[in-house]
Amino acid sequence: MLEPTSLLSAWNATVARSPSAPALIESGPERTYTRAALDALATDFASALPASVSRQRVAFALPNGAAWFAAFLGLLRAEATPVPLDPTETAQRQHELARSVRASFAWVNGELSPTSLPLRSSRHPAPGLIKVTSGTSGTPKAIPFTHAQMLADGRHICVTMGILPDDINLAIIPFGHSYGLGNLVVPLLAQGTALVCADTPLPHALAALATRHRPTVFPAVPALLRALAEADLTLDAFRSIRTVISAGSALPAATGQAFYQKFGLKPHSFYGSTETGGIAYDSTGDDTLQGLGVGRALQGVTITQRPRDRIHVSSAAVSRRNGHRPADRARLQPDGRLVLLGRTGRMLKVGGRRLDLGDLEAELRRLPGILDAFVAPHPDEPEHLAAVLATPLSPLPLRVLLRAQLAPWKTPRRIVAVAAFPLTPRGKPDPAALRALLLK
Repeated sequence: MLEPTSLLSAWNATVARSPSAPALIESGPERTYTRAALDALATDFASALPASVSRQRVAFALPNGAAWFAAFLGLLRAEATPVPLDPTETAQRQHELARSVRASFAWVNGELSPTSLPLRSSRHPAPGLIKVTSGTSGTPKAIPFTHAQMLADGRHICVTMGILPDDINLAIIPFGHSYGLGNLVVPLLAQGTALVCADTPLPHALAALATRHRPTVFPAVPALLRALAEADLTLDAFRSIRTVISAGSALPAATGQAFYQKFGLKPHSFYGSTETGGIAYDSTGDDTLQGLGVGRALQGVTITQRPRDRIHVSSAAVSRRNGHRPADRARLQPDGRLVLLGRTGRMLKVGGRRLDLGDLEAELRRLPGILDAFVAPHPDEPEHLAAVLATPLSPLPLRVLLRAQLAPWKTPRRIVAVAAFPLTPRGKPDPAALRALLLK
């Protein structure tokens, strides 16, 4: 059988194989869409679009659900390039993002409108889709991907993680995020892996949804796994789930262990980037529980160590022809295990000594009772440090712990203790919100 050449041809083949098979289940109110029904929604969406969207970038902002797929597939049918945006942003911000990534049109609040940018030339082939970076470390960027690159990413993920056509994904991460595209969207389009869409991250609602629909794969983020581990849930709340995946940010070993002890499921760390798709995966979950790394390269992905703790990633899924260097510092061990060391560009002089803030954050996370750490220069005394710590410890025991374990010059002078870090809609720690906490 020939490999599909586009996301749309992959989906057409999936529908043709079994049009009546369930494709997507929405919760609140609950409704099941077959592959044929979802395809009909996409056809209706495409028929309502003006001809001028052809070969243009069209940004759209919708929550997870059938409407998201109708827009995504409908734009592909209209020969447009979909640009998924964060639906939690305001309408004004969504229009601003659409213009910043050079989209000619924006579908916001159920209406299509031009962005005032000139239409793109039709002389060059249009990409399959545009991923938009989160912008937490700078201005959001548009990263174009071909259909072949997206299909390759989905293939690498499904083969490495053992995600099968008959599996059911519990979908809580945003479809438009790189994580959601690779683990949820492409597996449905290319092989028919169905989705159960959760409309809330509340632990009891997720457990009830899992009990009703028996998902088998659960892509999650660390904050959600921690909330589930701490919630008053029965031990068999996720009995149907075979594979739990954690991505978006580093999973603290303590959180992974708490989740495993409660539900008997080992979380599997997954590491990737917007520019590359999936990079590494801990197939056993053992490294994740011990805090030893994020696993090994996905099948089809090559990781090469570069100087200064940088890595180079190449695969059929990478957006750049010559591969990509992620912004994270990382070390490839002789056995192929990848260990993350923090972000680049976070060196600081403290008391005349050079300090990597990422290294200090990692050191803090290894201390008992500290679930996560964010370190920055003190807002009022730049020669000293300040930190936000996710911890259940009260101030006095926390101070005693830090003074006993850290050199005095590395001990933050200002400490803000919180139960959990503020997160972006993509489930990552929000640097702007963390910095704001240090100003209070």
